[in-house]
Amino acid sequence: FCIPLLDNILLILVNILEWLSYYSSKINIFMITFGKISALFIIAYYSLLIIFLKSNKKVFFIGILLLLLFQYNINYFIKSKYIIAIDVGQGDSILIKDKKITLVDTGGVMRYKKEDWKHESKSITDTKLLPLLKSLGIRKLDYLILTHGDADHMGEAINLVNSIKIDKVIFNCGKCNNLEKELIELLNKKKIVYYKCVNKLDNFTFLNTQDFNNENDNSNVLYFKFDRYKFLLMGDASIKTEKEIMNKYNLADIDVLKVGHHGSKTSSSKEFIKEINPKYSIISVGDKNKFGHPNNEVLEILKDTEIYRTDQDGSIMFKIKNNKLKIETCSP
Repeated sequence: FCIPLLDNILLILVNILEWLSYYSSKINIFMITFGKISALFIIAYYSLLIIFLKSNKKVFFIGILLLLLFQYNINYFIKSKYIIAIDVGQGDSILIKDKKITLVDTGGVMRYKKEDWKHESKSITDTKLLPLLKSLGIRKLDYLILTHGDADHMGEAINLVNSIKIDKVIFNCGKCNNLEKELIELLNKKKIVYYKCVNKLDNFTFLNTQDFNNENDNSNVLYFKFDRYKFLLMGDASIKTEKEIMNKYNLADIDVLKVGHHGSKTSSSKEFIKEINPKYSIISVGDKNKFGHPNNEVLEILKDTEIYRTDQDGSIMFKIKNNKLKIETCSP
């Protein structure tokens, strides 16, 4: 303001610093992912800063190091349990954190030609999945479970595999389509272990291991418990699959149901919903989608449950704290 000439020099220096910052951020060796910090972290930091200014610099540096180590390993120290239905538009993606970290489906954009399976720079992985995982301090997935081979459920799998460490990938029963084959080729290249048609995996029970020769009907259907709360994720399983599951299992009084096929009328029969008697229902669906999901008849069938929709509520978190189920939503 006083010497305008210096303003131009400052601008040059700022541009150089921004350029260095931008390009160094592209080099993975410089990247350290910390989870979103809490109010307690901020209080602890400023307390250490006061110590630094007032007296003991050694205590400050040791304290900062311990604070950063704690934040970096936050998921090892805080054993929280939650399930998040991520708002990925017209598709499914559900993050589950228990002793291990699991992502069920990745979301994705529907394509109708083989040459259209391209991985865009502004993908759901870049804009939704990775920012969420990083904010939670998650740098690795123990499991990526793909309910079936449709693009709105696994279209982002290749982008995700290329972006974050994944230990194991689980496919459903039945033949692999082109998208699944493309992913398997990448998994082989990266030496990532994968399985098909699984019955049991840690806390997860896979209820549908029959080959119906139909991608939706072959969906992996997951049942698991957090403490005393029961969860059921239906993928895109249809009424036909629901009947098979009712014949094989007793699934009364489900606490949280991820509604099948985005609330399509091909799923969620009256008999099935009456049998499982869910308390809460999650419908993962895109705003004003061309399929008309969720169907009004399905919403009527689910009327006695508390319904959450990603197109209206955004991402939905079910969190277990002190043996109580808490629900949080994030506006879309």
